[in-house]
Amino acid sequence: MNLKEILQKIVNTSEPILLCDNNQEWEASALLMELSEPRLKVNAYHQSGMYIAEIDQRGYLGRIIYRIKPKI
Repeated sequence: MNLKEILQKIVNTSEPILLCDNNQEWEASALLMELSEPRLKVNAYHQSGMYIAEIDQRGYLGRIIYRIKPKI
């Protein structure tokens, strides 16, 4: 699964969450509009309620791209 598919799934299910990087908090819909196409094609894993992490070329979890925070 790539980052775009994960973000679309979050938007489609209307999950009340924010995605946090080191600098900012984002809504999934905003990331879909703002991220470049190559960035959206990155293979990723969504651990519901916790994080979205990159998957490296060997299939292992890499760095955490976004931490998931409940939207208040």
